[in-house]
Amino acid sequence: MFALLASLPIVLVIVLMVGFDWPARRVMPVGWLLALVLAGFVWRMPPAWLAGASVAGALSALNILVIVFGAILLMNTLEGSGAVAVINGTFRGISADRRIQAIVIAFLFVSFVEGAAGFGTPAALAGPLLVSLGFPPLAAVILSLIGDSTAVSFGAVGTPITGGVARILDSDAVRASLAQYGWSWEIFVRQVGLWSAISHAVMGTLIPLVIVFVMTLLFGRGNAIRDTARVAPFAIFAGLAFTIPYVGIAAFLGPELPGLLGALIALTLTIAAARRGFLVPAEVWRFPSEEKRPEAVQPDEMPPKGERNLGPFAAWLPYTLVAILLVITRVQQFGLKRLLTAPGVTLAWEQILGTSLSYRLQPLYLPGIVPFIAVAIAAIPILKMERRVVREAWIRSVRQIVPAMIALVFAVAMVNVMRFSGNNASGTVDMLKSLSLAAAAVLSPVWPMVAPFVGVLGTFMTGSNTVSNVLFSGFQYEVAATAGISRVVVLGLQVAGGAAGNMICVHNVVAASTTVGVVGEEGRIIRTNAVPAAVYALIVGAIGSLAVYVLVPGLY
Repeated sequence: MFALLASLPIVLVIVLMVGFDWPARRVMPVGWLLALVLAGFVWRMPPAWLAGASVAGALSALNILVIVFGAILLMNTLEGSGAVAVINGTFRGISADRRIQAIVIAFLFVSFVEGAAGFGTPAALAGPLLVSLGFPPLAAVILSLIGDSTAVSFGAVGTPITGGVARILDSDAVRASLAQYGWSWEIFVRQVGLWSAISHAVMGTLIPLVIVFVMTLLFGRGNAIRDTARVAPFAIFAGLAFTIPYVGIAAFLGPELPGLLGALIALTLTIAAARRGFLVPAEVWRFPSEEKRPEAVQPDEMPPKGERNLGPFAAWLPYTLVAILLVITRVQQFGLKRLLTAPGVTLAWEQILGTSLSYRLQPLYLPGIVPFIAVAIAAIPILKMERRVVREAWIRSVRQIVPAMIALVFAVAMVNVMRFSGNNASGTVDMLKSLSLAAAAVLSPVWPMVAPFVGVLGTFMTGSNTVSNVLFSGFQYEVAATAGISRVVVLGLQVAGGAAGNMICVHNVVAASTTVGVVGEEGRIIRTNAVPAAVYALIVGAIGSLAVYVLVPGLY
């Protein structure tokens, strides 16, 4: 009975979002209110804890929102300056083969933008770029959304992990459990990122091949297998150029940089290879509609627009600065991390409203401020921006963050109420624990196969891997603990599944469709991308099963 009641807030969120198309900003306050009522009247959670859990959740959401705002601000600043047009222009002339263009732009460029900004930005940027190169608008949306998957776990410099998983699970109980195992909190977060990257590795390597197959199958001449096989060596090379550094960076540098640096490395290698013809098929593949088009007007040769006389170096410099600042502030050997996280520069609220809950804000270490907002400000003189353009970028960024602010504040508050409902007068375990006990009793032997699909569902519902992790990380952690399997591996599967769900989440589909003018095709796009998303989750689950039962059965 308690498990059934505990599931009601999550079920309500799913029903309202999926069944009634309510936006997250309307759904999450309702979900929080239902959780509050259940926690107060069924779990008999004291008023101080109800208020404290809600306030602590709202404050934790603030940290996430600062990152999101900084990422959006930097993107809007670069777009207003003309730097984005120049960056787009660097992809022209790489190859006339549409398969090569799709791999470089729909996978690697999308992954780079995801690592830097996330939150729906990549497909919305890559779609118009592909259309300007001559791709059918529908193809541009479908391919960009498929490509926006592997890097999503580390989008906006790791927000789904640092702002999702870590924010939700950071509690005295979890830290005490880690201490007994011999891990620090930092090791735990890095391990979640590592196992997410490992879970992604196989499908991440194959995604370029999937992109080409979908493109040639739906928009080609009916020879999809042959056309895909001919470019397979280059596609696998591009995939490995991304996933090898991606996993290595997750292992040695943490969850902030795998998407950003992995894609930057892969872009450098892959573009150089394409320009030299390395592994590039001799036969150039184009869309059937281009066969009668004169060669002189091929979109590949059209000059980029809106550059404002910026050179590629200046256009790419802000992102280069972001990467450099993230490295020197995250790698312990540089010594800056200790200074930026020192007590003197940390804002803290202990024992919120008389509870044992606490809140910490480290403004100089929060990626939204350093480097995103800092680089956005530095870009103004570097890119010689007019005051009017700068003002418009800030105003647009504030408007974009408002819907996310409402959804995130109430989503984290709802989950916090559910997590801490165990602080009650009835002696009943908390709502998430009640859910996990029921799930583990039924599905524990196959939970590694189930976990990624929970992540997919969360992202499909909310439009965000970060919010999916906010909703389900506590649940996944408790199921793994109850079932006696590795918690970090299961959390990695949650994060990886949420990334796969990015291909079909309604928010991204609508945004990407709108930017290229194919509004009304959202259902077709979701149906098409549901297949690669499901295959992605299945392979991730298989890797997770191998890990928890064979490779690392005793891992925390």
